Amino acid sequence: MITFTEAQLMAWVSPILWPFLRVLAMFSVAPVFSQRAIPLRAKVGLAFLVALSAQATLGNQPVVSLNSPQALATVIQQISVGVAIGFAVRIVFAAVELAGEVIGLQMGLNFAAFFDPSSNAQVSAVSRFFGNMSVLMFIVVNGHLLVLMSVVRSFETFPLDGSFAETVSRLRLYELGADLFASALWLALPMVALLLFVNLALGIVSRIAPQMNIYAIGFPVTLVMGLVGLIATLPMMETPFLSLMERMVDLLVTR
Repeated sequence: MITFTEAQLMAWVSPILWPFLRVLAMFSVAPVFSQRAIPLRAKVGLAFLVALSAQATLGNQPVVSLNSPQALATVIQQISVGVAIGFAVRIVFAAVELAGEVIGLQMGLNFAAFFDPSSNAQVSAVSRFFGNMSVLMFIVVNGHLLVLMSVVRSFETFPLDGSFAETVSRLRLYELGADLFASALWLALPMVALLLFVNLALGIVSRIAPQMNIYAIGFPVTLVMGLVGLIATLPMMETPFLSLMERMVDLLVTR
């Protein structure tokens, strides 16, 4: 009769279980992976497949038994690191959408808002457009592969035998808030400068020709110039989007 000891079972299960929890936690937060259109069973199966495929690169991970006092802290650690990586990627999308909000405000299109069921919030048309473009760029530049590689590399920075308190202190999630607004203004800066120039030009025209109704021509001119600016600057968004994603991931993975 073939028998197995608990130590042997843990040696087989532990190298897959803990990466599986970390990847699954990332799937619950990261954009694209966390969409409601993806069934929960598919997310669980994909997380297990990623954890199983990463065994060749993870090396000799410490074995943490489910009955040990360290098991609960290890579970919380895996969930925290996975959620932090997914949250960092979501910050990139939030920065792009915030840039769209700023641009829409300058264009005068913030009144064109509607309810977005994916975020359960009311967003403007320009912000939703930038959000859709960021999802497409995320797939085109293999951002999903970058995120999966970051989860695997995170075991070098946050190993299983690390302390949970040390992991939380090294995550430094508070830095992502400042990066959100700085990155959004960085992405929206060309359009903001263009629309500011257009508004200054309209102001000069209104002073030269007071009889002209600036309110009647100001909105169409601003709207047309905003659309022209979007057409001109949208192809150049790939480089800052990719560098922003790499910076957000490196903030958590490389220490």
